[in-house]
Amino acid sequence: MSGTKEGGRKAALTNMQKHGKEFYANIGRKGGKNGHTGGFYNDPERAAELGRIGGLKSKRGPAKHAKH
Repeated sequence: MSGTKEGGRKAALTNMQKHGKEFYANIGRKGGKNGHTGGFYNDPERAAELGRIGGLKSKRGPAKHAKH
């Protein structure tokens, strides 16, 4: 039943039985404690420059704007 709603409910129940009722809260807590300052956090100029480069390398054509 993997990939179904019923299978998901059974998996959640099994996880809570094995690891306690706070299983999902603990996962969320661990994720929230991870750093949020990676990537382009402190350098918006670099983000803009690399976004421009990525756009130039794009194989898509220019945007086609609808006339209203």
